[in-house]
Amino acid sequence: MFYELRQYRIHAGRMDEWVEFMEKAIIPFQVSRGMVITGSWRGEDDDTAYVWMRRFDSEAERERLYEEVYESEYWKNDVAPRVAELMDRSAIRVTRLAPTPKSVAQ
Repeated sequence: MFYELRQYRIHAGRMDEWVEFMEKAIIPFQVSRGMVITGSWRGEDDDTAYVWMRRFDSEAERERLYEEVYESEYWKNDVAPRVAELMDRSAIRVTRLAPTPKSVAQ
């Protein structure tokens, strides 16, 4: 099992709009396809910082779920254009994390 820590830069003044879009569209859609979203956060002192995490059982599962989500017509036609309006895609940082042996995240 591993986690994917995703860090985004949201355009100035658009954070409330981004959070609403994530919570009403992106997260429910991804969960409906089988993604496990373990949390999402906005910066307390930085209104452009948004972070969220997903968990995968294996690389094969991640690849399958990526295809189900990102190759879907809904994602391509409805989600992706809106994402581009709200965030700086060039600033996306994705870090894969493996829990340590005594982590409660096992």
